[in-house]
Amino acid sequence: MAGSSGPSRPDMMPRHSGPALASASNAACFGPARTLDLRTGLPSVADATARAEAWLRDRQMARAGTVLVITGRGLNSPGGIGAIRQAVLRLLARLRRVGVVDAVRVHTPGSVVVNLAPISALFAPRARSRRRHIADPLPVEPARLSGLDAATRDELRQLAEQSLASLGAPLMPRFVEDEMLRQYAVLLECVAPDETDPAGRLRFLVAAARRAFQEG
Repeated sequence: MAGSSGPSRPDMMPRHSGPALASASNAACFGPARTLDLRTGLPSVADATARAEAWLRDRQMARAGTVLVITGRGLNSPGGIGAIRQAVLRLLARLRRVGVVDAVRVHTPGSVVVNLAPISALFAPRARSRRRHIADPLPVEPARLSGLDAATRDELRQLAEQSLASLGAPLMPRFVEDEMLRQYAVLLECVAPDETDPAGRLRFLVAAARRAFQEG
C-alpha cells in the first residue's frame, strides 16, 4: 500500500560481511595507533616478523598498553596453516621472555590481542629456564658510551642510577658504568636496523625509560 510503512523485507536489509564487520569493530576498539595489520602488502614471513617486533617494541616504549596484531588466518597457506601467524606467535613467546610482552590472547582466528609489559620489565633480570637458556642482550663495549653525545650519555647515567636505586644497590662509579652498559644494550634492541635517526631514537628511549622509573 502506497505511503504505508512496515518492516523491511530480509532481502532489503543491509548486508555486512564477516571480515568487514570485524574490521570495523577492531578500528573502534583499538584505533590505527594500536593496530598492526600484517596482511597488508602480503609480506614474507621474515618481513612480517621483523615488522611486528619493531612495532611492538615501539608501542611498548610509547606505553600503548594493549594492542591488536592482525596476522590473517592463512587459509591459502600450505595445509591451511598460516605461516605468518605461527611465526608471530613464536615471536610473541620470545618477546614475553625478554620483557616486551606481558600476555597474549586470541582475538579472532586471524588476530591476537597483546598486553605489552611496562617499560621497567625490559630492565628486570632475565629468567633462566631449565629447558632453555634465555640470553641477555649482547654486551656493549665500554668505548661505545664515549661515542654518545654528552646529553644522551648524561641521561643514560641518570637512568642507570635510577635503576640501581630501585634495586637498593650502591651508586659506586663502577656499578653505575656497568649498569649504563646494561641499559644501553637493552635499549639498542629497541632501535630498528633501518632506523633513519638511531641517535634520536636512542635519546627518546632513554627519556621514556627514565619516565617509567620515575613513575614506578
